[in-house]
Amino acid sequence: MDHVQGITSSSSSVHGGDAASYSSSVLQNYPLVSALIAFALAQLAKFLTTWYKERRWDLKQLIGSGGMPSSHSATVTALAVSIGLKDGFGGSIFATAMIVACVVMHDAFGVRLHAGRQAEVLNQIVFELPIEHPLANTRPLHELLGHTPLQVIAGALLGFVIAIIAYLINKIGS
Repeated sequence: MDHVQGITSSSSSVHGGDAASYSSSVLQNYPLVSALIAFALAQLAKFLTTWYKERRWDLKQLIGSGGMPSSHSATVTALAVSIGLKDGFGGSIFATAMIVACVVMHDAFGVRLHAGRQAEVLNQIVFELPIEHPLANTRPLHELLGHTPLQVIAGALLGFVIAIIAYLINKIGS
């Protein structure tokens, strides 16, 4: 316990211990910032694409899953690449981030894509049930759960580009 208190107090003295210095240090963590920006841009792209295609504003696109590009892929790729650029590609932190990124992206076009397709089939079956069936009024399952490989690749490319831009901005600012 004393060890933890020592770390906390030394951390507070290094960073000033106030909320302003804490938020400043978080904002200077460019791997975190690049991951958040990649996520936000991917979600914004889905939102704007929906408006362009359907001429309607769908606020669910700002937080929903599925669609082009994959915000999950953009986020984890930006994080992994930023960590690699900041701390080196040979370290264990980059290795961890890279493995997590691969798992997330594989899950996006594997398990979650197939779960979404199963939801489509189940929704169709429920829709075709007679009205007197106990499951006929069941709320439809969410179908846009996963991504196609192209959506995952597009998200990863977006994340890569954001990580490089964040790295260059961080270099210029230093």
